Amino acid sequence: MANSRTRSSSITVTRRRLLQLGAGSLAALSWTGIPMLQAAPREFRCIFLHLVGGPSHLDTWDPKPDAPAEYRGPFQAIKTNVPGVSISELFPRMAKIADKYALVRSVYHDEAPIHETGQQLTQTGSCVASQLKPFQPNHLLIPGQIENTGVQMSHGQDRLTSCRFDAFHAFDRESAKMREAYGQHEFGQSCLLARQAIERGQQFVTVNMFRTVYDSLSWDCHADGGSLNVNLMDYRDRLAPMFDATYTALLLDLEARGLLDTTLVVAAGEFGRSPKINLRGGRDHWTGAWTVLFAGGGVQGGQVIGSTDRLGMAPVNSPVHASAIANTIQHAAGLRTQVRYRNGEPITELFKAARPVV
Repeated sequence: MANSRTRSSSITVTRRRLLQLGAGSLAALSWTGIPMLQAAPREFRCIFLHLVGGPSHLDTWDPKPDAPAEYRGPFQAIKTNVPGVSISELFPRMAKIADKYALVRSVYHDEAPIHETGQQLTQTGSCVASQLKPFQPNHLLIPGQIENTGVQMSHGQDRLTSCRFDAFHAFDRESAKMREAYGQHEFGQSCLLARQAIERGQQFVTVNMFRTVYDSLSWDCHADGGSLNVNLMDYRDRLAPMFDATYTALLLDLEARGLLDTTLVVAAGEFGRSPKINLRGGRDHWTGAWTVLFAGGGVQGGQVIGSTDRLGMAPVNSPVHASAIANTIQHAAGLRTQVRYRNGEPITELFKAARPVV
């Protein structure tokens, strides 16, 4: 794999600039080059949490407690507040609010098993370069574009406006308690900025949890001892606690502000991880199955859609092609979708009631 890093142009939002703009800072960003909401077919917002690297489904939201140890992994399954639904012990906060989100456990694709194809499919519904485009014309990307993930091709975020910021000093108007709840790290503060943007009229925000998979923390747990050295203990000690706290804080914050019902929150990686642990104690790329989270925006929480076999290898019912993620978001917005793949239809059963299409 190539290990050269690519750089993209971005807009820098500094602490000083935010303070100068004051209470209307995010709304005022439109004249600095960040497009804000112009018109929407209905009251609809979306925050897309891109879990760069691809979380292991067996170690997160589709545990297999009865599988052999080399598949099951080192973590236990715990009950959630939804009867009959269990997730990994690494997510105790999420377990307490499982009634607020839905798990789609049967996502898959059969394109090349590289980061870029999954990134394209989940975010655009296509792997055809000429068809790559953002979901909406008013789309903010935080904290910036994905850089190198192995192959020099689109990450499915073409033409999005990047908003870079000082993650530790940009939120003086938020209480210390709120900043702490989201987490004093770039992902947490990116999600807090996403909430601020949604609150001020931004229609669509993508948050990249990480910018690369090389020499960096990400969900890409090959445990190769080199530039892809993340392992399952990093899941336990750093990755899962980070996501568990931030995701829970985001949903509860949106709910408290009356925004969750009209804001769809999607959390998706580009693929899952190999069900059988590799010889180094990590897991490799796996496009055969993984789990995606949906919350808010009319989603009926507490659901589990689809399931995988006893080893987490493949869906055994309700297979959902990765392109359905983008199509589901368009459906939730009331927009017509163009299904290009088998099983790429919107996941309509996620929603409490059908939305009219415009």
